[in-house]
Amino acid sequence: MFQIDKTIVSEEVISKDFVCNLSACKGACCIDGEAGAPVEDDETKILDEIYPKVKPFMRPEGVKVIEEQGTYVKGEDGEWETPLINGADCAYVIFDDKGTALCAIEEAYNQGEVNWKKPVSCHLYPVRVKEYSSFSAVNYHKWHICDDACSLGKELQVPIYKFVKEALIRKYGEAWYNELEEVAQAWKNQ
Repeated sequence: MFQIDKTIVSEEVISKDFVCNLSACKGACCIDGEAGAPVEDDETKILDEIYPKVKPFMRPEGVKVIEEQGTYVKGEDGEWETPLINGADCAYVIFDDKGTALCAIEEAYNQGEVNWKKPVSCHLYPVRVKEYSSFSAVNYHKWHICDDACSLGKELQVPIYKFVKEALIRKYGEAWYNELEEVAQAWKNQ
């Protein structure tokens, strides 16, 4: 582990390789699991604001869940998260013609309807951030459904931190990311 500003970053973020392989996993991270995607406090307002523009991109069952529960819910851990359809699919999940799970929020973003891509936790995946009172822990979340992504990352030689570069900059800023790259280079040269 190493420290950058008020973050403690797991070595795995620079030592492990990862590139999403949607053709293999079909977006399983959006439809498997026991909880919705983590949502930050400031993102709750954004979800409320953009919902009318995202709604036309959603499946009826996702709309129904949001109309009943809201655009975000309090999870068992006391944190905000996206609601789930029948305890499985994220309410915002849509599917392409090949059955691959996609995000209705991101689709609305791609179509120019909203200017917010998706919750930063989704954008960062497989990196997960845990907030503590005086620092944030930045960790790699290993999940068997991403084994193909690990294999593809290894084949293409793309470390996790490079795969999620845009999301890390979105979360922590350019200067933080540049420092992470310096740490990664020093680690690699050991």
